[in-house]
Amino acid sequence: MGEINWNYMERLDAESLRHLMELYGQDVWNLAFTITKKRDMADDVSQDVFLKVYHAIHTFRGQSSIKTWLLSITRNMAVNHLRSAFIRRVTLMDRVSVEGNSDSAEKEAMASQFTHEIWGAVLKLPLKLREVLILHARFELNTKEISEVLQLPEGTVKSRLSRARQKMNRYWEGSAQYE
Repeated sequence: MGEINWNYMERLDAESLRHLMELYGQDVWNLAFTITKKRDMADDVSQDVFLKVYHAIHTFRGQSSIKTWLLSITRNMAVNHLRSAFIRRVTLMDRVSVEGNSDSAEKEAMASQFTHEIWGAVLKLPLKLREVLILHARFELNTKEISEVLQLPEGTVKSRLSRARQKMNRYWEGSAQYE
C-alpha cells in the first residue's frame, strides 16, 4: 500500500484502517498496557482507539504526526478506563511476557528475569513518570512530541522524564543486577 495522506481525510475505508493498525497497533497496545498494567484492558483500549479513529479520522488535521495523534488518543482512553468504578475494584495484574532468542535456556531465563525486573520497576513508577519514560524510551518520542501527546508544557515533560530516570537509577543502584 502506498503512503497515505491522513490529513483532512473524511472517512477511513477498511484497507486504510487495516494499514493504520498494522503500522501502529503494537505501539497503541504497548502504551495502553504501560498505563493500565493489564493485558485484557490494553486489548480493550486498543480496540476502542481504532474504533474511535475509524469514526473520527476527519478530526485529524496533521498538526502532529498520525502516530502522536494515536498515542494521545490511547493515553486518554487508557486513563479513562482506569478511572471507571469497575476498574478501581480490580486489583490483579498480569506479568509482561518476554520472547527471547537466546543461545541457551539459561541465557533465555536470565534475560526473561531481567526483563521482568525492568518492567516491574517501570510499572511501579507513578503514572505521570511511567508514561513519559515509556513514550521517550519505547516509542522514541522527543520531549516536544511527548508534550503534545500528554497535553503538557514541554518543561513539565522534561522534569518528569528527569525524575523518572532518577527513580530508575535509584532502583538499580539498590539492586543486585547493578553490581
